[in-house]
Amino acid sequence: QVQLVESGGGLVQAGGSLRLSCAASGTTFNNMGWYRQAPGQQRELVATITWGGYTNYADSAKGRFTISRDAAKNTVYLQMNSLKPEDTAVYYCNADSVIRQRQYNYWGQGTQVTVSS
Repeated sequence: QVQLVESGGGLVQAGGSLRLSCAASGTTFNNMGWYRQAPGQQRELVATITWGGYTNYADSAKGRFTISRDAAKNTVYLQMNSLKPEDTAVYYCNADSVIRQRQYNYWGQGTQVTVSS
């Protein structure tokens, strides 16, 4: 059974840092990433990382967030620095895999990040 389990969310003051982790299990994953959803808004991309380590960031995350991946542990991380109140959201881990030539997409349950001003 495929599982994505996020951790590391919490409450932090503006300017602070948090590190999110997503432990994945159940299959081999290709691309992994982080998305977020603020109240009343659509889920949006934060950052992604490919199996080969190529990264992509939303403009809002560039220069402040860093995505990384430990392939041996099947874990993806999101280091978030210089946090702003507008970063407040539920952060979701995402991963995809290919099984018998079919692509599957998976989501974690989400972890709340709250940044106070």
